[in-house]
Amino acid sequence: MSLMLDAARLAAGLNIVLLLVVIGVWARTYREIKAPFTLASMVFAGFLLAENIVALYFYFNAPAMPTVAVQVMMLLQILETAGISVLAYVTWQ
Repeated sequence: MSLMLDAARLAAGLNIVLLLVVIGVWARTYREIKAPFTLASMVFAGFLLAENIVALYFYFNAPAMPTVAVQVMMLLQILETAGISVLAYVTWQ
């Protein structure tokens, strides 16, 4: 179970880094063009960032949990990493 929790921690940490990069690029773009969609994207990414910060805190201070709960949380965190990675790649282009 520790390996699964470590994978969830790693994914949450990577999500935080990727979201900071994406928000930074969008902030620069918003300063230039003032598009409402860009601002909305930054707000959305901000909520995702907050969720991942809370998740990472929880993963380091987690109470005893059933194995199935850790497996599901790890899977969701990894899927989120895949989605944010695609978003970061497209944003960077």
